[in-house]
Amino acid sequence: DRSVIEEIGDPLMHLLRNAVDHGIEPPEVRVAAGKPAAGTVILEAFHEENHIIISVRDDGRGVDPEKIRASAVRKGILSEEAARRLSDPEAINLIWSPGFSTADKVSDVSGRGVGLDVVQKNIERINGSVEIRSTVGQGTEFRVKLPLTLAIIRALQVELLGTIYCIPLGSVVETDRIPVSEIQTVRQREVVVKRGEVIPLLRLAEVFELQRPEGAEEPDEIFVVIVAVMGRQIGLVVDSLIGEGDVVIKPLGRFIGEIPGISGATIMGDGDVAIILDVSSLVNSVQDEAGRLEMVAH
Repeated sequence: DRSVIEEIGDPLMHLLRNAVDHGIEPPEVRVAAGKPAAGTVILEAFHEENHIIISVRDDGRGVDPEKIRASAVRKGILSEEAARRLSDPEAINLIWSPGFSTADKVSDVSGRGVGLDVVQKNIERINGSVEIRSTVGQGTEFRVKLPLTLAIIRALQVELLGTIYCIPLGSVVETDRIPVSEIQTVRQREVVVKRGEVIPLLRLAEVFELQRPEGAEEPDEIFVVIVAVMGRQIGLVVDSLIGEGDVVIKPLGRFIGEIPGISGATIMGDGDVAIILDVSSLVNSVQDEAGRLEMVAH
């Protein structure tokens, strides 16, 4: 997302400069502490649930909570009594206070005296957050947490009659392989009972009016993906489970329009097109009331 990249550039540069100027000790100090003479600053990014994490970490001196407390008192941010009551993590988080700095003089490297509060505000402006983890003598890590663009989702990939379908992982409760003999019928709706709860089944082949080859044998077991929306669960019947991964949602386009049960499509790594299911629409299409189905379990 270009807009996110533009907004995050300056804060990241500030954190990198901060690591070099405040974190990394002079070579002689590092050697005396048993460290390599050259310091290390690592910038990395990775996915974590529905967020992207950007980490800036160094193997420098770390943030000393006692120095933070003393600086806060000196600048009038806290009284001595209030500073003493702070835990070490709380003291370290004072670095986000407006105008706070432990530097004795302004440096071109660390950001010309601009405080980390500006970094925090810039990151929060794009609905992100930033936290600090530090150990005295070992180093500091800043972790920036940003929401993934809505165009990218983590999805469970399943197969049905030769076509791949993607089910948003956030809606998936569990997957199971269920013997056909365990399927019951209530008011013309197939259901299964799991842990005392009645779960309506929805055969995607019927939803999308897909025809199986003539003469195809009915399997003894079915693959079921149990999904939930607003606490209401249903089981989606598919042919097989493939795996999970990140997919980029592509709109179907105005020539195709909206199709019930489908939110978009994506292009897989091998170039094949996969359908992204609209779980909310599928759950809402199941009209059986949970209270009526509960009778089967008792």
